[in-house]
Amino acid sequence: MTDEFGAVARELDIGDGPVRVLVKDCLDIAGYPTFQGSAVMADTAPAADDAEVVRRLRRDASLTIVGKANMHEFAFGVTGANAWAGTPVNPRWPDRIPGGSSSGSAVGVAAGIADIAIGTDTGGSVRMPAACCGLVGFKPSFGLVSREGAHPRESTLDCVGVFATKIDDVERTMATIVEQWPTEEAPAALRIGVLDVEADGEVRAAFATAMTRLGDVETCRADSFVDAFTAGITVMGAETWTAIGEHVDHPGMGEDVRARVRAGSMVRPEDLIQAEAIRARFAAEIDALLDRFDVLLLPTLPVVPPTIEEAADPRTCVPLTRLVRPFNLSGHPAVTLPLLSDRGLPVGLQIVGRMNGDARLCACAREIEKRLTAAS
Repeated sequence: MTDEFGAVARELDIGDGPVRVLVKDCLDIAGYPTFQGSAVMADTAPAADDAEVVRRLRRDASLTIVGKANMHEFAFGVTGANAWAGTPVNPRWPDRIPGGSSSGSAVGVAAGIADIAIGTDTGGSVRMPAACCGLVGFKPSFGLVSREGAHPRESTLDCVGVFATKIDDVERTMATIVEQWPTEEAPAALRIGVLDVEADGEVRAAFATAMTRLGDVETCRADSFVDAFTAGITVMGAETWTAIGEHVDHPGMGEDVRARVRAGSMVRPEDLIQAEAIRARFAAEIDALLDRFDVLLLPTLPVVPPTIEEAADPRTCVPLTRLVRPFNLSGHPAVTLPLLSDRGLPVGLQIVGRMNGDARLCACAREIEKRLTAAS
């Protein structure tokens, strides 16, 4: 394997199939340590068992696991920058961030090192790097894909997801890693709702052009959308503190991660009560919209990916997840398709579906992918 982009944390050769798979290094593979992209875990013992998703991948004779993918430390960052393990290079836009936290998973597929990759998405960590690298990235409904053997061990937000270059490959992978994946087709008359959200002018222009290629669409609103972003940060901060707070003073922890972990320790019980109320309200709003529409569309990124230099300022990066994080809070499945701005920079088109309607969402995404390709 040639990896000039820093996507691979450890090369592997598990299986004999022609389809190459990378697995994010926060998912256990028996016999190998799970470093989670952190020097804190440099001496961790090899995993005794495979994560459930890895067990299912091993059973598919068409697949070969070719490596563990690099990642933002402890899956707790949006840029993909990692001083200890190395920062993967965005293959198509090398001056810009690859996105995180599943940076190596995205870069590995974009660079052709793997055909598909497995990542995790707690606050956009599949969809954001997929958008940054010009890929398809799928976050399933919360709980659909087993998190057994995933780190952190407990989360009310995190989902195991899939990277690919086409939605068909996502569907084939999902059929391997979940118990049941029904064959679905998009409705003949696809009802598309366009969520009214904040994004910069370049993103809005690219998104508007895409909407003209899709036929009839209708604008709609979710009143709790902004609150859901903030609540998602609150919940993730508290859960990350619970998961790795014991390591906060370890000298191996990166300073960017350390600061966010410490911030999570400040979340109060009343903050979580409020966040859970927002979760319930926002989920109900999205459910109600999906009674009217088959899918909801919005941009994946609110701005084009920042340059590596710009991303050194953490204030630049926090807002990058404001269009993806709300659906971790609500649990709804969401997929991003490649979408470029007029300057040829990636922004991504995000499609959201009904809770546990993942196969139908992917079928609708396949139809949207076809319409966009035909019109380009």
